Amino acid sequence: MSFAGVSIINYSDVTGYSIEVSAASGYHLLVVRGYSRTKYYASGTVIRSRLFKVGGHRWCIQYFPEGNAAECAGSVSFFLALLDENVTEPLKMQYDFSFVDELEKQDPAYIRANEPHGFSSSHPCWGYDGLIKRDALEKSKHFNKDCFTIRCDLVIATTVDISIKVPPSTIHQHINDLLLSKEGTDVTFSVGSETFVAHRCVLVARSTVFKAQLFGPMKEGVVASVVQIQDMEAKVFRALLSFVYTDSLPDTEVDMGEGKKGGEEALWLQHLLAATDRYDLQRLKVLCEEKLCKHIDVKSVKTIFTIAERHNCCGLKEVCLEFLKAPAILKEITAADVFDDIIRTCPFLLKELIGKFAF
Repeated sequence: MSFAGVSIINYSDVTGYSIEVSAASGYHLLVVRGYSRTKYYASGTVIRSRLFKVGGHRWCIQYFPEGNAAECAGSVSFFLALLDENVTEPLKMQYDFSFVDELEKQDPAYIRANEPHGFSSSHPCWGYDGLIKRDALEKSKHFNKDCFTIRCDLVIATTVDISIKVPPSTIHQHINDLLLSKEGTDVTFSVGSETFVAHRCVLVARSTVFKAQLFGPMKEGVVASVVQIQDMEAKVFRALLSFVYTDSLPDTEVDMGEGKKGGEEALWLQHLLAATDRYDLQRLKVLCEEKLCKHIDVKSVKTIFTIAERHNCCGLKEVCLEFLKAPAILKEITAADVFDDIIRTCPFLLKELIGKFAF
């Protein structure tokens, strides 16, 4: 599934950004912040996500904090809405809503097993009248600090009945098994107090920086010796190495208790993002940006914006600016004296924020 952007709901304000996905499948994230301020809305009150595009069509997510009708009161409702006009022939779509940590529901095979629904101008919306009861949501693991994140996956259904099922690719698992078994490794890295062994050919195939370091003019200096990695934590290099072999973001290495887990994860992601720039791993960089979007709040926005500016993360910068320009957020920042800190230590953020208000 291709990432189609993120929408962040702060009370009635909606910020975020979208990525146009030309493929026939994709997903959009809806982050609900300040949930407690929306749960007493009247039944039928809707908050819409930002517009996003998947498969050449325009979509949005409709969030009903108190259900989409009186009979759904006490529940939260979610609908996927087609925004294209003059669609007379129903567009067959398979879709599902899940909480962002429900990975088993986000497998493409799981989505494609759902019954297709016909979206058209006369019937543009399909969804769940009551995805979950409010009291169950508030007690669930998906709810944290008055916030939760919904993922909407959608696939344009095919009418072709394919009888031969092609198994999913396992090449990433096979290559990762090489790293785990340490068989055939031919280069050693020293990071802090830890050492890591890897395969020179895999590294140079994935990173131009590793290629220059291991196959370039200075390769003789690292063939028989241990490569020293400075200014990087071992857990960050371990994550970077895992991505090189699997092409996916590894699990967060957080040692703190649940109360500090969010802050520790954000810090780990910031260090990992810096490492992606250092070794020119652009896909991992975008994955870090996507994850960091979920950690933007009043206390962290300045730091995350600074990281985005330093490493040329345009999408992450845009989400920070959209978050800051919301009237409710500006009021909270001013009251907390965070604005004075931004003026003193991060004037370029203030300059870009003013530019936002000019348009």
